[in-house]
Amino acid sequence: MAHKKTVPAGPSRVVKGDRVKVIRGNFRDQEGTVLRIMRDKGRVVVEGVNMRKRHERPSQANPDGGIVTFEAPIHVSNVMLVDSASGGASRIRMRVEADGTKERISVKSGNPIPKP
Repeated sequence: MAHKKTVPAGPSRVVKGDRVKVIRGNFRDQEGTVLRIMRDKGRVVVEGVNMRKRHERPSQANPDGGIVTFEAPIHVSNVMLVDSASGGASRIRMRVEADGTKERISVKSGNPIPKP
């Protein structure tokens, strides 16, 4: 059986600490903060979204073992940046200033979205 190749999802406009909204899948309409970005796989880990449980056997670090709950990654195409001005999800446009710095602009409101 051939394995699927993971294709990186181009340059992401989402950075760690951004507030995002899930737009597709089982966790649609949930909002959270980006905890981690996996650029090589094109995935993000969002706080409180896509919660999974794993059974862990006892070890020195965790003598009782038990069930551990953690956030699993979701694809970056399934999240949208939240515009702080309007409070809703918005597409992002990049604007290059005269001095060469890039700025993220909300398509919906036209306001800049600062990096956290």
